[in-house]
Amino acid sequence: MKFDLHPLQHRALDMLRASLASGKRRPMLQAPTGFGKTVISAAIVEGALRKDNPVLFVVPFLSLVDQTVEKFAEQGIESVGVMQGYHPQTDAKQPVQVASVQTLMRRSLPKAGIVLIDEAHRWFDFYGKWMAMPEWADVPFVGLSATPWAKGLGKHYDDLLVPTSTKELIAEGWLSPFKVFAPSHPDLSKVRTVAGDYHEGELSEAMSNPILIADTVSTWLQLGEDRPTLCFAVDRAHARKLSDEFEAAGVPTGYVDMNTPPEERAAIGERLRNGQIKVICNVYTLTTGVDWDIRCIILNRPTKSEILFTQIIGRGLRTAEGKTECLVLDHSDTTLRLGFVDDIHHDRLDDGKRQSGKRTKREKATPLPQECKACSCLKPAGIHKCPSCGFAPERQSRIEEQQGELIQIKGGKKARKEATPHSPQEVYSMLIWIQQDRDYNQNFAKAKFMERYGNWPVGLKHEPLAPDAVFLNWLKSRQIAYAKRKQKDAKHAA
Repeated sequence: MKFDLHPLQHRALDMLRASLASGKRRPMLQAPTGFGKTVISAAIVEGALRKDNPVLFVVPFLSLVDQTVEKFAEQGIESVGVMQGYHPQTDAKQPVQVASVQTLMRRSLPKAGIVLIDEAHRWFDFYGKWMAMPEWADVPFVGLSATPWAKGLGKHYDDLLVPTSTKELIAEGWLSPFKVFAPSHPDLSKVRTVAGDYHEGELSEAMSNPILIADTVSTWLQLGEDRPTLCFAVDRAHARKLSDEFEAAGVPTGYVDMNTPPEERAAIGERLRNGQIKVICNVYTLTTGVDWDIRCIILNRPTKSEILFTQIIGRGLRTAEGKTECLVLDHSDTTLRLGFVDDIHHDRLDDGKRQSGKRTKREKATPLPQECKACSCLKPAGIHKCPSCGFAPERQSRIEEQQGELIQIKGGKKARKEATPHSPQEVYSMLIWIQQDRDYNQNFAKAKFMERYGNWPVGLKHEPLAPDAVFLNWLKSRQIAYAKRKQKDAKHAA
């Protein structure tokens, strides 16, 4: 069997062969999202079968069992049995066994010449006990993960293989470029840290601020351009609020959590694919094993975990026909804290002796991104002119900078120019068209133009132009924001 591998995948297999030849028995292969982990796994399996070595492929979630079997079949590997409950493909005689770790904990371990552990950053104590058994000492255990940075993995795996990086895969066209906007800045000062990440209950309360939720919807209407979107929430209550707000704005929305049956989840994914829904609000469950065509990520779940952050953004980095980039709307400030996902890199496994999440001197060399004050797009540190809107800030005195830091409204947006691709003439002409079509007040177009640009449409032609979808989404976002302000003012007045 011959696999159609690209050069970077050949590099990964060469590194794995060299590691095993050198005597390593617990290598960890880092395979970034979109690298083609299935093809690499199939090539490893095929190589083992040629040597008459049975293979045990272990997954951390039941939902990945069938997915793995299907992916292997697509690669021509069909001599597969399954170890998971009363699965219809249970067949202990097959040389390749796909098993959930939960099932292996309760059964006798089958013989294997090599063990592949998928999503190996998700550690189970059972793995450590298994690897330490004398009868398994000479059997290679190969970890597969896009994010092998979990604390203590270096105690059990003896070699980190990094054949490529997200940045290289983007540069060579194997992954999609991405653009990040930071339209909201939540107040997380009162949210405690537990086990290295934010306290979920307190985080949910902070992120459920009505202004933040409304801002999420209005920003997507303005910038999202109807792209197929995954929205990541803190918990089920938070996800439901976001879903309800999208629906109220006329955006057909799906909802997925850990209790969503696999067949329902697949149906929701199909509805997203064919355009019946535009956004899926979810909690945790869509961070792995999702190969849908996602072109926008809404990050409403702040995290201190590089693993979770990278897994989330990775859902939008797969390439697709007609896809030029993935849009990331980061309402959590996570990118400003952790940096761009393609800058996150570790050149060794965490052995538990150093604090997880701390970067080495080499890793600290990449400065954190900076926010464009005009459009809230995040740009690499040191880039003066915004690559998104072209805004180049003038240098301010230190006193002016300090004053500027004091005028941020809690939970709200910073003042900025609207980031849409239209010229002032096009904006004014489309506003005139809407004013005439909807029989609005004769000053509607001028007032909206003033709201957007801060000046009147002097010298522009007074001729209508039919608006496109991007402009209509922007206008709807402004109307939602206005309604929210009126609602808030009324509540305060009462």
